[in-house]
Amino acid sequence: MTSPEQAVDAINAVYHGPPGHRTLHAKGRFYAATFTASAEATIRCRAAHLQGTPVPSVVRLSNGSGHAKSVDRAPDVRGLAVSFRPAVGVATDLLGQTAPRFPVHTAAEFVELTRASALAPRKPWLLPAFLARHPSAIPAMAANLRAGAVNPPRSFAAATYYAVHAYRWLDADGGSLWVRYTWLPERGVAPGPKPDRSDSDYLQHEFVSRLSDGPVRFTLSVQIAGDGDDPHDPTSVWRSPNRIDAGTLAITAPDPKRETGGELIVFDPTRVIDGIELSDDPILRFRPLAYSVSAERRA
Repeated sequence: MTSPEQAVDAINAVYHGPPGHRTLHAKGRFYAATFTASAEATIRCRAAHLQGTPVPSVVRLSNGSGHAKSVDRAPDVRGLAVSFRPAVGVATDLLGQTAPRFPVHTAAEFVELTRASALAPRKPWLLPAFLARHPSAIPAMAANLRAGAVNPPRSFAAATYYAVHAYRWLDADGGSLWVRYTWLPERGVAPGPKPDRSDSDYLQHEFVSRLSDGPVRFTLSVQIAGDGDDPHDPTSVWRSPNRIDAGTLAITAPDPKRETGGELIVFDPTRVIDGIELSDDPILRFRPLAYSVSAERRA
């Protein structure tokens, strides 16, 4: 079994990430936002950030690699991490990325896949070799390829971000249901002018410029599990057509003071509050352990 320390060491060895940066999603910027839940979300979940009042939130938009100076034109997943802050000292986090499917079951397999993908430009045989050893990952990898998960987008604002894990929602009467989340860009959002891909930071520059015209919005789409949908397997494909609009995230301004003056922010997918419970997903349970190792080294 791979330990959190071993996972972080292995990924750092691939990217040669400098001290002080995240092991993955090393390059990113913070933004201020508010989240306002829909009436249907309030009925279905008693969590404090889903009660319909605007909730201050911290957002980080990022590239997925461990290279702190990765260029935005390079193939890579992109991330949208949100920390909802419904009250002083209270937070719950949601992490999304542009890949709709998670391909592996264990941390060891994820580390192996990360290494093979990162080294593919120099060692193209590694990824086919990984898939030969782990054929169950092929359908997810193919789905991500069809979705353009690693294609450089024109804008962070036009991308769709998928949360990997399922969570249990509890309502005010004790009823429960399992859900998965997706952040959908605002309908009709303009893709923007063709970006200057010679600018290594064009995604962040374009996003900040876009904010000068007003907030950038995403809808939180929630898929509700049906019979046979497995909440504990991150690779499972849910067949349920049951989806609801759970609310709107409005990103309003850059937040450049975050992680200055000794502040350290960790977006933790297991940080939940009353009204939300975790699944037994082994990847979900492993992530905060690895994040703690990474955070200790950043500090």
